[in-house]
Formats: sequence, structure tokens, C-alpha cells
Amino acid sequence: MPSLPKPSTSTLCDTLPAPRLSKDIDNTMSSYADDNPEAPTFPKPASDSPRPSVIKEPLRLSSTSLQQPPGRKLCVRHQRMADEGTNLKLQHSLDALSLEERESVNAIWSNFSSSSHPRRALILQGLLTMCCFSQLSLLTEQLAHLIRIDPFTVFPRELSLRVLSYLDATSLCRAAQVTKKWKSLADDDILWRGICEQHIGQKCHKCGWGLPVLEKKKIYHLPGLSPCPSPPDLSSLKRTLDNSTDLVAPPLKRQRSDVLHSSCSSDNNAVPESSSSFSLLTLIDTKPAATTRPWKDVYSERMTIERNWRRGRCTVRTLKGHTDGVMCLQYSETLTHPSFPVLITGSYDRTVRVWNLETGVELHCLKGHTRAIRALQFDDVKLITGSMDMTLKVWDWRRGRCIRTLTGHTEGVVCLNFDSNVLASGSVDATIKVWNLRTGGAFTLRGHQDWVNSVQLWDSLKTGQSSASSATPVFDVPGCGAPQIDPGKMLFSASDDGTIRLWDLTLRTCIKQFTGHVGQVQSIKLLLADECDESTDVDMADSDQEERLLDHVVASGSSSSSSLVSGQVAPSVSKTKKPLLVSGSLDNTTKIWDIETAQPIQTFFGHIEGVWSVSVNKMRLVSGSHDRTIKVWNRDEGRCISTLVGHTAAVSCVALGEDKIISGSDDCDIKIWSFSG
Repeated sequence: MPSLPKPSTSTLCDTLPAPRLSKDIDNTMSSYADDNPEAPTFPKPASDSPRPSVIKEPLRLSSTSLQQPPGRKLCVRHQRMADEGTNLKLQHSLDALSLEERESVNAIWSNFSSSSHPRRALILQGLLTMCCFSQLSLLTEQLAHLIRIDPFTVFPRELSLRVLSYLDATSLCRAAQVTKKWKSLADDDILWRGICEQHIGQKCHKCGWGLPVLEKKKIYHLPGLSPCPSPPDLSSLKRTLDNSTDLVAPPLKRQRSDVLHSSCSSDNNAVPESSSSFSLLTLIDTKPAATTRPWKDVYSERMTIERNWRRGRCTVRTLKGHTDGVMCLQYSETLTHPSFPVLITGSYDRTVRVWNLETGVELHCLKGHTRAIRALQFDDVKLITGSMDMTLKVWDWRRGRCIRTLTGHTEGVVCLNFDSNVLASGSVDATIKVWNLRTGGAFTLRGHQDWVNSVQLWDSLKTGQSSASSATPVFDVPGCGAPQIDPGKMLFSASDDGTIRLWDLTLRTCIKQFTGHVGQVQSIKLLLADECDESTDVDMADSDQEERLLDHVVASGSSSSSSLVSGQVAPSVSKTKKPLLVSGSLDNTTKIWDIETAQPIQTFFGHIEGVWSVSVNKMRLVSGSHDRTIKVWNRDEGRCISTLVGHTAAVSCVALGEDKIISGSDDCDIKIWSFSG
């Protein structure tokens, strides 16, 4: 009984020898041509072509009779047929026919199999002309499945990963749901690392999404804090504050020696806090060193936070302790000591309180000011506070001890800002005092006509600070000699007179004035150029679609480490970077200014009462208002993403992090709005 040949994996489909044909088959084909004059006439074999021999008894064709030389393989198409058992299904259908019909069908198949590619094409064209719509419909149904091919079953893994590298996160998540093979490829660490580098710490210019770096997940040297001392000065760290009134760095035994050595040895290659390239960051996971995390897990974690920001989903904790309005606050999650994040707040109740941000426990209550505390700033070493009692105080915030008191203003101190060697303070007396932390000297800037509410230092030349100068304790040099200010040191100041001024501290003069607000300017913040992720126009519909589809991102079982990868930092290109200036005013608006032209770039409308405080990073902007709300803004589009309601009085201060907002209010409460899930 004739049967279909069963291809072996060692045979090549195009070189199968044709089965022998019977005379009856030739007669059948001739009679069909005579009865169907419209049927195409197929070319007859050439005279020198061998005619197929005739089978006397039609027997079932065995696979052994069609066996090809070893070492040959089926093409992808016929290998899939073999895997799916297609030939076996056809054989069952053939067995249901009569003997004569089986011989006819088998002869046609054998003749086609033995034909060359051009002849096959000619035969197929002729067959198509004979087909009615029912047969054409069958062909269409069959071809829709047959012409499909899974490329990843054919490509080597390296080429498959190259193809998948052109997909975005949404498409990779879809690909991971196709088959197990696709999932193993789509979850590969190489692909997700590339996506993380494209999105984390910056906005992707293709989709418009940016994901947080999460500072608490890594440890690296922060330029905003006092740089670590050079090795020759390490002995000075052994001095304790009990033996000296000078404010020095914490004792060496309180720091991790490996972290200190690492940060000092790589000081020249330190990564800026505002670095826009995630690949240049040295990540240190909070988990044990033996634990590794796949990059897809890293992306998923940060994607959850960004999605919560966009949807306004957060959890709220309230810290209570102050007995009057909270006027200023600052927090840090990147301190080498202590290991937990620290929050420090100042209030009208004349106290400064130090909090463990993780547990909400109050660590210290610093008392010493005799009137309301309006401003504060701290780093690894010191805390400086400004009060309406006309003084500034320098504290050892870890031990809760006042180190020194600065006097000079004739009215209350409303604002302050310091860097490694300069402290600036603004006062009700409409003046700004600039203190040199290296020499202890000070000078006064005059020009504003009313309260100076906010000051911000800016090193326009980006000059590096020497280790020697930074290691020198604050006010270690007595006397009030003429302070030496580094060239390029600038200062922004905002006042109740409705103006913002830019001062050159070397020349001690105002070089630019920003006008545009019609109310008192209460708060200003700087966004450096490398933090200003100027993205191109993006189709927001695609972004929203990605937001919805990425809900199903699931961590894969990849074993490659993502959190312990450290990259060599590329040397930065030397060029002057101009920041953007953000201001909040009692005219109910927030503005972004161009430093070069002193003109507003954007104005944010939405608050129904005055804006007391603003905070900004490269991803978003937040503002706290007298209307008791906090608004989160999309900085590029100028629209409000969400409004946070919870305070029962004016929001006087806000701090913006990558996954949280911390706010202080006249209702005496501190609220932590966490978007981390």
C-alpha cells in the first residue's frame, strides 16, 4: 500500500528522489488534459530525459527506500513538519482512500518532489489556475500558518539578543510571554542592562520615561558634601570633638575603612550627583555581596516608583514632635555614618530635631536659639541653623552639641546656604552676609529693599576643591582677614521686593537681576545643566501605553549581577554648565528662569494661594503652598501631575527625593509622602 515518505533529520528536503510512477497515472493525467481544454499544458520531459519506470504492484513507500546520504539535514520548514507530525497526519488521510486514488496522489507528490525549483514553480502556477475559490480558501488558511517561522529557533543566541536589543521594555515583556525559548532570551541581563542605562537617571528621548537612580541603593562620593581628607590628613580625623571646639569630620573608627579608602582613592573620578548616565554609577546593593539581582528586577523596581509618581499613588507617614510650625527641613540618605537616612527639621518652637527617617524616631532635640528657626543645612560634618534671634549656629548634629555661634545680622536670619568653603545667609535686614569657612572672615552684600528669603550658591566655573582646604576645620583660622573667594563663585538671592539677584562674590557686586514675579519671592532652587534632561517631543500616548503594559513586568531568574557592577568613570568634558533657576512666589506661581537671559522660561499656574517652597530634580518639580497642598509638576510639559492633600495649614517647606516628598507645615506636622510602593 503506498504511503508518504517519512523524512529523517539526516535528509535534505530538496533532494528527495521521486517515487516511481505507474502507467495508470500518466493515462489519468492525459485524459484529464483532454477533458479539460482550459487546463494548463505542462512541459513534457525532453527526449533525453529518463522516463520514470513503472511499478507493477503499488506498495506502501517506506522511508528506508527514500533514505538520503548521511550528514544532510532538513530545512527549517520541513524540520518543523517533522516535529509537528504533519506527514503522519497526511498518511492517515491517504490510507482512507482507495488503492487507485492512493496511487494517483502518491504519483503527483513524487513527481513534484523530484522536480527542480523552476519546474515546481511552474507546476504550482498551473495548479492555482485550476483551483476554485474553495480550494483557494483552503490554501489561504494553510499558508497563513505555514509561512510563519520562529527566527529564534534558527538564529544563534548572540544574533537573537542583537535583534531583541532593538525592542523597548514593553515589547520585551510581550516577547517573554510567547514561549519558554523567547522568555529565556527576552529576560537576558544584557538586554535589560541596556534598557536601565537608557532610562535610569535620565529621560529616554524615545519614550519620554525616566526612572529614579535610588541614591540609597548605592554609595558614591557626593561633591555637595565635604570631600574626604587626603591620606596625610587622616591623623586629624582621630581627634574627637571632646578635645576641640573646632568642627572636624567624624572619628576614623566611625567610618567604614573600605568605603573611605575607595572614595579617597577615586576622588578624581568621582561621579557627579547629577550624572545623566546610569552606566557610570557605581552601584552597591544593600543586600549581602553574595546576592545578585537581575537587571530586569532593577528596572521593575524603579518602574513601579515612576508609575506611582505619574498616578499620584503614595503612602503617608506623619512625624510629630514640634509644638509650632515647621519652617525648614533637609534629609539625606547617602551618609556613610549613620547607616540610616537622617532628617533634620527646624521650627518656630525654637528647636531643631534630628530624626531617623526609616523608623520615625527622634534622635536629638537641639536647643539654643531664643527665637524661631527659619533655615538650616547639614552635611556629613556639621549642621548650620539660622534663627530670628539674628544668629547662626554651627552644631555637631550627631551629638546634639552647639560648636559655635555666628553674629553679624541686625535682624532675624531667614535663609542660608553653604558649600565646602562659603556660607551665605539672608536676613530680615535686607542684607546678605557671606562667610568664608576657611578664614572665618565675612562681608555684606546690599541691594535688596526687603527681606532676603532665599539664597543659593553656584560655582559657575566648576572649580574643584582641594583636599587640604576641605580638611581644614571650620573657623580654624582666627581673625577676620579679607576672605578669599574662589573665582567664579556666584550667589542667587530672592527677596520680598519681588526680585531675584545674581551676585559675583569675587567682585561683591550684583551682575544680574531677574524680574517677573508680582509678589514676594519666597524660595529659589538651582537645577544644574547636567540635571536638566532636555528631552525631545515625545508621543505621550505611547508613554501611557507603556505605563499600562509594564504592570506585568516580573523578575526573571537571571543570575547575572546588576547591583555589584562598577564601571570606570570616564573623564568629564571640561565645559561651563549653566543651571536653570526655579522660584516660588506669593503671587501663586512657580517660574523657571534662563540664567543667561534672566527671563522666565516657564510659569506654573495651579495654586490658589502663595507658594512658600519649591524643590526640583531632573525628573520633576514640587511646590508647597499656603493653600495647604503640595503639587507635583511635569517640568517639561508645565502641567500638574498630582496634588497631595493632607496638611491642615500652610505648607512652609518641601524636600524632593527620588521616591518621596517630605513636607513641613504650620500645623506642626512633618509628612513623608512615599512613592516606593
